[in-house]
Amino acid sequence: MPQSSTSTASSASPALTTADLYDEHGEALQSCDTQFRQYGGRSSFDGPISTVRCFQDNALLKAAFAEPGEGRVLVVDGGASVHTALMGDLIAASGVANGWAGIVINGAVRDTAILATLDLGVKALGSNPRKSSKTGEGARDVPVNFGGATFTPGARLHSDGDGVVLLAD
Repeated sequence: MPQSSTSTASSASPALTTADLYDEHGEALQSCDTQFRQYGGRSSFDGPISTVRCFQDNALLKAAFAEPGEGRVLVVDGGASVHTALMGDLIAASGVANGWAGIVINGAVRDTAILATLDLGVKALGSNPRKSSKTGEGARDVPVNFGGATFTPGARLHSDGDGVVLLAD
């Protein structure tokens, strides 16, 4: 079984890595081609997907992380923009407090030194200290596409040092 979403980076390696999962499921498993950087304190994480689509505006992401995460992974399609950060330490801490396993951001984060200390998986394209807007533009829990993968709410995401893979339930 893959590593539990409640384990931390310092825990033992998962029994099945993303590479093992791909070997087991083949083309039934989607593999995201986007080359993310790891920023969170959890290097491996997994869980059912919830999504946000936004562009340089983090209001919907903040609202999602304020809700009970129940071990889910938030996938944010920020349009690959690194012009502004979609998440920093305060929003990430809210996600930890509310039981989210991780977040994958097709965009930027900030407060990276603090993110590394939090019990949360965080993958993003890069970092930028510039804040995003907060108008609430975007959509929640809709399929989002990037890196040759479609992230559908409810599908299961697995992430480790090799990448991000998805398995539909």
